[in-house]
Amino acid sequence: MMMSDKEQAALAVLRSTGADVLEAALIAKEALTAAKGQLKRAKLCIRLGGEELAKRERTVSFAKAVEAALEARKGRRARTQTDFRYVCKRLMARNPELGSRRVRSMTARECERYLATAFETPQQFRKGRAVMSGVFSTAVRNEWCDVNPVAKVAVPPVQEHEVGILKPSEIKQLLETAKSYESGACLPAVGVMLYAGIRPHEVTRLTYNDVDWENGSITIRARHSKTGGARRVDMAPPLLRLLSGCRDKPGHEPLCPKRWARHWAELHSRAGWTAEKPWQPDILRHTFASYHLQYHRDYSALQWAMGHRDASLLRTRYVDLRDVADAARFWEGEEGGR
Repeated sequence: MMMSDKEQAALAVLRSTGADVLEAALIAKEALTAAKGQLKRAKLCIRLGGEELAKRERTVSFAKAVEAALEARKGRRARTQTDFRYVCKRLMARNPELGSRRVRSMTARECERYLATAFETPQQFRKGRAVMSGVFSTAVRNEWCDVNPVAKVAVPPVQEHEVGILKPSEIKQLLETAKSYESGACLPAVGVMLYAGIRPHEVTRLTYNDVDWENGSITIRARHSKTGGARRVDMAPPLLRLLSGCRDKPGHEPLCPKRWARHWAELHSRAGWTAEKPWQPDILRHTFASYHLQYHRDYSALQWAMGHRDASLLRTRYVDLRDVADAARFWEGEEGGR
């Protein structure tokens, strides 16, 4: 059977592609079928398919996206960078295939599975989810993927455990132990957490340059603050007394001694907090808030001192007035409510 001129030309075009003629014809048929037999629609299908293919090829592995996310966070605090790096390493260690996965092809269900494999508790899952979302946010900005699949991963509810406050006898025991332990090297940091309500991690960043002896205050600089905002906390009489022997300390010297974490754990262990009576990391901050409110009765002042954006967290989680005893003596009398 003789072929028409058009058929011969079509065959020549297919051969010029270098592909198998039959396979090329089947692909053309598939495009026309998808376009419902319309040539213009078939051309559009091919063009859009080519664009989508180019987008899919413009991507990187999850490990490369992590490197880019860390580079973008170089200006953040050292602890923030360390936490981010640790979470990413744990994700990839617990899910060996994750590092090589292309970010553009990853789904929300897949991300949720990786997170569930790497983190056992709701708190860990939430932190892991936040970090993984940060990796994908960087990938979206670099056009390595179009959406952040982690945004579709449900955030598990975290049940808050009640944090109590120290009783006067416990305050006294803690301070007396701090005075005798390592010649009182830990006493300034303990006093600042108890009588100024400064967060444990913020205290580790304080130096005596942050103590304003003339105005009786301590400044938490923005780069040292958990929330990123600077604040100034007034030093109450008990704290001024505790720090009175530190006026001549060099400004660059930290309030916390070297190997602080080890010393701090040993100190509250000696003061009576053991496995049977575990120490709660935020108990001094909660104690400060409760005694402050009972004595000053001013949510606004307490909110400022605590570094909170509003008073809602104070009302729902921090303030516990049930065990507050003799708040005036706590603030005006000798340390420990004696």
